[in-house]
Amino acid sequence: SGGEQQRVSIARALSNNPLVIIADEPTGNLDSKNTEIVMEIFENLNKEGRTIIMVTHEIDLAERTQRIIKLKDGEIIEDLKKI
Repeated sequence: SGGEQQRVSIARALSNNPLVIIADEPTGNLDSKNTEIVMEIFENLNKEGRTIIMVTHEIDLAERTQRIIKLKDGEIIEDLKKI
């Protein structure tokens, strides 16, 4: 299934222990339970000092991050940093 392929891709990417993780719609094909698991993993990796760059259309996921950059037509229209 698409969700299983997505989970395998995430696991494969994390197996190299990268300092920077680029995730393009990482939860797009996942159910809510697996979405929560992936987000918790990303949050823990970030607390360990790793950088997570995540593209998403899901505002509830974006709101869990330290910074949100909104784009429109290829231009930055908003850059929100949380303190």
